[in-house]
Amino acid sequence: MFAKYSEDGFLTPIEGIEMKTLVHGEKSLLTRFHLKKDSLLPAHSHPHEQTGFLVSGKMTLYIDQKGYGVEPGDSWSIPGNIEHRAEVVEDSVAIEVFSPVRKEYLPAPAGEGIEQG
Repeated sequence: MFAKYSEDGFLTPIEGIEMKTLVHGEKSLLTRFHLKKDSLLPAHSHPHEQTGFLVSGKMTLYIDQKGYGVEPGDSWSIPGNIEHRAEVVEDSVAIEVFSPVRKEYLPAPAGEGIEQG
């Protein structure tokens, strides 16, 4: 799969957090996140391994209750089923890979009318 980048097609699952799946294969999925200053990603876990890279901005990432100050160029890998959350300190852009594929992050088939913002 190949995709040209476009600013279109971002979804807003949580106020202040936009996401867009860029590409996916059989075993992994690549997502871009735009995170607004002072937004919060609540504590959660999922069975997918999550590996990320901060392109710009600043945030505090909590993995299994341990906090990490994240700055551009920093990266992380969160095993499946480990609780994590984030506090966004500055407007930020992060790229993350999920494995296996998060089916709920797959783009909707054409014609299903998912609201995109």
